[in-house]
Amino acid sequence: FSTSSIITVETMSQLSCIALIIAMNVLLYVHAKEHYTDEFDNTIDIDTILHNDTLRNEYHECYMNTGPCNTIAQKKITGMFREALLTNCEKCDELQKALLKKTIKWYAKYKPELLLEKIAKGGEVMVQKTNQ
Repeated sequence: FSTSSIITVETMSQLSCIALIIAMNVLLYVHAKEHYTDEFDNTIDIDTILHNDTLRNEYHECYMNTGPCNTIAQKKITGMFREALLTNCEKCDELQKALLKKTIKWYAKYKPELLLEKIAKGGEVMVQKTNQ
């Protein structure tokens, strides 16, 4: 091999490595899923909400837009819940999936009519967003 062919092979090898690194970064970026914020994951006690009529009704009215959202958490959580309910928690982390599952099971057992209302309302809101 001549000096120029060694440099060419070495240069091509380096360029191939750089191209591979760039391609991997692009793939990671494209496949990175958007997730919901975890800001409320450890601050909201879902059991307390589900078993307290007043709190549960506040969250329900906020979700259904039939009453005010009394806290920032209520407003953000009901928005995330609406989408998560309809997308099978596609953007949820593991804790959020567990909380959604627990919430759905509770409503299915104790308040199935309200669960159906939530699903219908979630679908209605998602259709409105699509039409905007």
